[in-house]
Formats: sequence, C-alpha cells, structure tokens
Amino acid sequence: MNLLDTCVLGLVAGVTIVIGLPIGRLRKPAPTLKLVLNATAVGILLFLVWDVFSAAWEPIDAALGALHDDEGGIGPVLGYGALFVGGLAVGLLALVAYDRYLARAAARTASGSLVGPGAMSVHERPARGVAAWSAARRTSLLIAVGIGLHNLAEGLAIGQAAASNAIGLATVLVIGFATHNATEGFGIVAPLAGDVDADGTTRRPSWGFLLGMALIGGGPTFLGTVIGHGFTSDAVSVLFLTLAAGSIVYVVAQLLGVAARARRSDLLAYGLLIGLVAGFATDAIVTAAGV
Repeated sequence: MNLLDTCVLGLVAGVTIVIGLPIGRLRKPAPTLKLVLNATAVGILLFLVWDVFSAAWEPIDAALGALHDDEGGIGPVLGYGALFVGGLAVGLLALVAYDRYLARAAARTASGSLVGPGAMSVHERPARGVAAWSAARRTSLLIAVGIGLHNLAEGLAIGQAAASNAIGLATVLVIGFATHNATEGFGIVAPLAGDVDADGTTRRPSWGFLLGMALIGGGPTFLGTVIGHGFTSDAVSVLFLTLAAGSIVYVVAQLLGVAARARRSDLLAYGLLIGLVAGFATDAIVTAAGV
C-alpha cells in the first residue's frame, strides 16, 4: 500500500475522536450526570492503561522467553526494561511537575497583592496561556496528551501493517482504532461537564478548544501511521506506550480523587463499568484481526 493510501487510513482512524467532543458543551448537566461522566472517563482510561501496558510488555516478554530458551542474551531484556521504566517514569513525573507548575502559576495570580481596589500590583502579572485555564480544562489537556501518546503507538501499528501490504489487517486496525478514538474523545471532555466558575455557572468550552484537544489526542494517530509506513521499531513503540501509560495513570489518580470527594460509590461503580465495557468492546474489533 502506498504512502497516500496509508495516510488516508491514519486520518480515518484519528478523526473519529471528535465524535465524543459535544459532551463537553452540555449547558447544565445534572450533578449525577457529572459524576457518571467522570467515572466513565476513568473506566475508559483504566482500560487504556491495561491496553498500553500489555502492548509495552510484549517485547520484554519475548526477550525473556528467548533468554529462557537460550536463543537470546540478557541485553534485549535490560534494554527494553530500561525503556519501559524510563518511559513510565517520564510520563508520570513530567505530568506531575507540569500540573504543579500550572497550579502554582494560577495560585500566584489569584493571591497577588493589590495596590488598590480592583488594581494590580506592579509585580503581579495575570496568568496567561494554559496557566489561566480552569482545573477541569487542564485535566482535559493532560488526558489528551496521554491519549495522544497512546494513539501514536496505534498509528505505528497501522503504518507497519500497510507498509507490509497486509491490507486486510490494516483495514481492520483502522476500524478498531477509529472506534477506540470515538470513546477516547469522550474521555477527554468528560471532566469539562463539571467545570464551573466562582458563581457556580457552567463554563462551556469553545469549539476551538475542543478541536484543539482532538488534534492533541487524535492527531498522533495520523502522525504515527506516516512514521510506521517507513520505520519499524519495537524500542520506539515501548517508549511511547510507557510514556502514555505514565501520563494516563496520573490522570486516573486525579479523576478518582474527584469521584472520591463526591462520596457516591454507586455512581462511581456504574461509570467505571460503562467505561471498561466500552473499552473492551471496541478492543474486540482489533482482536478479531489477530493483533
């Protein structure tokens, strides 16, 4: 399959992430709906954690099997293992550091000393960019980054299948990953349903913001497809998968904290069940391809 046809496959697989975005523009979601949406997003992300770790561990498992059968040395095991731990650490700790930086920037702006009523001190500057976003929007961004890293690895698989002229496999992969991305788009915007200002008024994200999150989360599917068409590397896949795993684990911890404060374990369980079932149901299409 040529590069142009492969690019079309990557575009189709990635663009479906926009299907779940309208959820983020609900005008006045009920408190119960907010909690269920948040829990469902956690369920989807928990599935992704399992999916990512499973794929990232495969080269290590194969290297360990070869070592056991005296068909390989310890080098591949240590190499893949180092990439696994390193990617996980960077993915997790980098988001921790970045999130704390944004929180400190927002706090400095909110608590800056004022010269007079409604005035700003000469040393105080208003927060700009991501630091000026609400906590819900920052969480949405972090989810999009984690999903984007995950989708880059999925794109690599599509590109590799297309490059080897496994057209049937590539087509099924596109269908499966496109379905995956539809649920992932919902996971990105779910935290926005509970985004309110100081007066309790719901903040509705603009379509520009939502499309930006879609580009961060779904765009890497297309990019990975292009890269995978001409380049194959288990090491690169392990690195990006573990980067994704680390970032998604951090976001899951954040969302679980939101769910715990609501003290509605029943709604949390319902949402988790919906998210997990949705994740595994869409994965069944990919599994049907023998991947």
